Amino acid sequence: MYLVADRNGKTEEENSLQDKLLRWMYGHLLGRCLLKPLIMPGVSRLGGKLLDLRMSRVLVAPFVHRLSIDMTDYEQKEYVSYNDFFKRRLRPGARQIENAPEILVSPCDSRLSVYKVGSESTFKVKHTSYTLSTLLRDWWLADQYAGGYVWIFRLRVDDCHRYIYVDCGKESKRRVIPGVFHTVNPAAGDRFPIYKENTREYSVLKSENFGEILQMEVGALLVGQIENHRVSDTVKRGQEKGSFAFGGSTIILMTRKGRVCPDQDILENSAKGIETRVKLGERVGIKNFEKPFLDKSRFHAYN
Repeated sequence: MYLVADRNGKTEEENSLQDKLLRWMYGHLLGRCLLKPLIMPGVSRLGGKLLDLRMSRVLVAPFVHRLSIDMTDYEQKEYVSYNDFFKRRLRPGARQIENAPEILVSPCDSRLSVYKVGSESTFKVKHTSYTLSTLLRDWWLADQYAGGYVWIFRLRVDDCHRYIYVDCGKESKRRVIPGVFHTVNPAAGDRFPIYKENTREYSVLKSENFGEILQMEVGALLVGQIENHRVSDTVKRGQEKGSFAFGGSTIILMTRKGRVCPDQDILENSAKGIETRVKLGERVGIKNFEKPFLDKSRFHAYN
């Protein structure tokens, strides 16, 4: 059972058949033995190839029906495979991008939790502790986000799996960190440090309004591909950055100390272990208008 809140303060339990199955698999020895081959990169790549076949289209209608997906939010087209459907695009106007420069927006449809980063570049997700240096494999870069926030946007299989840049600015080169493919369901997070074991890719956006924002895409169970578009030197708020192939996935943002204040409802929910349901382009925080403290002795450029 997981608790999720909407932006109006209504909290409800999520306890689907998929959630129950994953809790069993990660909570029991037999289940974890069955998982071992499933989280390997080769299995995810094979699953992706199967879901690219035209015959996989037969899975689309039952999936939409079982999860009650509102298809009026998406472009109207004939999908040539299940993965084509899974990476479906939102129709124009289905999501509103908040354009006020001081507002930080969500990069995707998801369930959001926000965590304060400690002075030693550490943070804790429920029962699992993380250090930014192991997550990024770069302790100099990790040090720049000490005292800031980590924003974890967890996508479910029924969410739109396309994501955007959250502000205008210049993007750095990207770094790819190979790994395995645990599910990003909370059932796995109670057992494994999934965000530092899973395959992931990140870059730093030198944004116009919030300083340097790190954006990381994390692959998950049966997600064989993180499909980012080519790096463009200059990007716009709301511009599509990429998409995930089949499976649940996660976007992680990191903001520096003193740059952004998360919305109060999201902070309060996160402190209680409750995720907040957010939509792509929706407000999730606001610029901190106090001049942030810059310790030049800790400065490290990531290019």
